[in-house]
Amino acid sequence: MSTKTNDDADDVLPRRCETSGLQTLRLRDDRIVETVSKLQIRVSERFPESGLSNLCAHLNHVALSAAERSVWIGQPILWIRVVGYSLAIGLIAVLIAIAAHAAQLRTDGITFIDFIQTFESGVNEIAFVCIAIYFLTSLETRIKRRRALAAVHELRSIAHIIDMHQLTKDPERIQVDWQATESSPRATMTPFLLSRYLDYCSEMLSLIGKIAALYVERFDDGVSVAAVSEVEQLSTSLSRKIWQKIMILNQSRPSRFE
Repeated sequence: MSTKTNDDADDVLPRRCETSGLQTLRLRDDRIVETVSKLQIRVSERFPESGLSNLCAHLNHVALSAAERSVWIGQPILWIRVVGYSLAIGLIAVLIAIAAHAAQLRTDGITFIDFIQTFESGVNEIAFVCIAIYFLTSLETRIKRRRALAAVHELRSIAHIIDMHQLTKDPERIQVDWQATESSPRATMTPFLLSRYLDYCSEMLSLIGKIAALYVERFDDGVSVAAVSEVEQLSTSLSRKIWQKIMILNQSRPSRFE
C-alpha cells in the first residue's frame, strides 16, 4: 500500500549511477532528508506544539544523521584494512617459517613420532592463524554492522512511538452514536484533523523504512539487511493499521482530503 510522502511527486527520486554501461538505481539521501523536513513543517503547521510535531522533528534529526552515517558505513576504514591485512600476512609468514623449520628437521633425521608431534602442533597453529585472520579481516564489517544495527534499533523505537500516538485516534469516536466512558480519551479533533493526523503518522512510518534502507544502500551485510527488512515490515504493518482507520473515516465522512 503506497502513501504520498510529499506534495511533489519527485521528492524522493532515485539516483542513477552509470556502472559498466548499466544504470543502477540508488536512494537519494538528500531527497529523503528534504521530504522529512517538509513533513515536519506540515505537521507543525497543522498541529503546533503537539507530541507528533516533536516526534517528527526528532525523525528529521535522525534522517540527517542517517545521511551522514550511511556515507561513513559505505566507505572503507583504511587503517583497519591496512593493520588487519598486514597482521594477517605476518601470521602467514610465521606459519610458513614454522613449516619450513619442521621440514628441515624431517630431513635431519627426526623420528616419526617427533614428526607427528610437530605436525599436530602445526595443525593447531594453522587453526589459530585462520581464526586470527578471520577476526582481523572481519573487524571492519563488525564495526559497521554494530553501528548500523544501533541506528536501525532507533528507527524501530520511533515506529513504535508513532503507533502509540495514533493508538487512541479511533475514527469511531467521531460518530454521533458514540458513547464515551469516564476513562475514554477525549475526542478533540474534527474528522478532517483526524484524517490529517492519521495520514501524517502513515507518512512518517513510510519514511522510517526509507531511512532504514539508507544504512544498507552501500553496505551489503546480511545481518544488517535482515534488520532493515524487519523495520520495513514493521512500518508497513503499522501503516496498514492506520489506513484501515482512514478507510473507516472515509466511509463515515466522504470528502476530499488535502
